[in-house]
Amino acid sequence: MRICLIGAGNVATHLGIALTQNGHQVVQVWSRTENHAARLASKLNTGFTTNLDSITSETDIYIIAVRDNAIASLLPEVKWGNKLVLHTAGSISMDILAPYCENYGVFYPFQTFSIDKNVDFENVPVYIEANTPKNLEVLSELAHSISGNVTQLNSSQRQQIHLAAVFVCNFVNHFYSVGQELLNQKGIDFGILKPLILETANKAITQSPLASQTGPAIRNDKVVMDKHLAMLTDYPDLKALYQQISQRIIQTHL
Repeated sequence: MRICLIGAGNVATHLGIALTQNGHQVVQVWSRTENHAARLASKLNTGFTTNLDSITSETDIYIIAVRDNAIASLLPEVKWGNKLVLHTAGSISMDILAPYCENYGVFYPFQTFSIDKNVDFENVPVYIEANTPKNLEVLSELAHSISGNVTQLNSSQRQQIHLAAVFVCNFVNHFYSVGQELLNQKGIDFGILKPLILETANKAITQSPLASQTGPAIRNDKVVMDKHLAMLTDYPDLKALYQQISQRIIQTHL
């Protein structure tokens, strides 16, 4: 299939590479930032533009892979014609495309992406949705060509998955950075936490996260928790966060 990528960030980069490696042709890359567009176009051996009026019509599918809050303002700026238009956002309903496109759907790769870290797309879950059975058939063929894990979900289900992912990925990763910051204050290397991080993640995968919970909060060990809170006196935001999460754990395991 001929595909035009709207966006040149993390998702667009990995998606473009996976599509190209599996026999599809990325005919153009668009980005508001010229060096981003040029970088991805170079990787995919294709052309690029930073002008919305210059987006090609010589494509079978448009894939919009931009920030979630940029989709609404971008849609009325492009003449999509009768081509299949897909967005890749987990938190945005498919219906946002309806006023501007005749054929549309969602292609949501469910993974955390960084431009400089390789991802095996064959193992990336892809959640799809389309406005007609015919478009769903095309979308399914596209998704199965790069991933071995494709599921049809509606917008409500996809948004719930995205919400859960924010907790287990984005929030947890932020806590890693908090842990690193606390260790740095005493000149301790973050590497000492890595075996603990791996074991915790492994237990969450192989057991129930609820059943594998440990720590002072689940034991309601107020002596230890009060000591920790005292250590966070100079960090009122972290102190409040520690209290809120500890209380949530205590209530969950009563």
